[in-house]
Amino acid sequence: MVQRWALFDGHAVDALVTTRQGGTSTGPHSSLNLGLHVSDDPRCVVENRRRAAKALGLELADLVFCTQSHGRGVAVVDYTHRGRGTTSLADALSDADAVVTATPGVGLVVMVADCVPLVLYEPVAQVLACVHAGWRGTVARVADAAVEAMGALGAQPERILAGIGPAIADYQVGAEVVAAARHGLGSLADEVVQPDGTGRWRFDLKAANRRVLLDAGVQVASIEVSGAGTGEGSPFFSDRGARPCGRFAALAALRAA
Repeated sequence: MVQRWALFDGHAVDALVTTRQGGTSTGPHSSLNLGLHVSDDPRCVVENRRRAAKALGLELADLVFCTQSHGRGVAVVDYTHRGRGTTSLADALSDADAVVTATPGVGLVVMVADCVPLVLYEPVAQVLACVHAGWRGTVARVADAAVEAMGALGAQPERILAGIGPAIADYQVGAEVVAAARHGLGSLADEVVQPDGTGRWRFDLKAANRRVLLDAGVQVASIEVSGAGTGEGSPFFSDRGARPCGRFAALAALRAA
């Protein structure tokens, strides 16, 4: 039902990525769909979210969901935000693709289905972030925005541990995406966007987010990149592979001292 990063073992944080197994949804959303916005039965989604929270050692009411907008918006949350967006889209935190906290017991959630999920943890300052980075968020350097927000809570970039989760493998994109990548990523774009010989390009989103983190001051040895991908035969939902489809998620929470 879940996958984890070895990087966080032994630290006062719980972090995981859900798969599509172990839930109650049926049809194209089968079975652990966590998205309320994809025309699934809301009762199934809420139960699935309850199961995901339990895997993290939390209750459903401890989680915080956002309406993600493929930008670089960051929501800094604390105990008072628990429960936002858990059973309804109406009270989800708006327009945030990164969620940051320094409060134990608050379950941060970002949902994906090809986009890159990231978990960032600073063990000295005890600051945590979950980040959603599709191609738009990647070129907007949303991971850098999360690191900056963590810094405002006392985190130091060189102490951050970063888990990059399952996402689509380098995939084919057109000229408009390449132009956006060059505008947002500068010279880095030439490392992660390569022509594929068909007049189009391949964009490696995981590699791009890894480089954004390095540019933000995260140390190379402190980044763990999942080798898992989305797509055919994968245990993760893929929006490019099938529409409609469900959403899997990265969830993380600080443990109480």
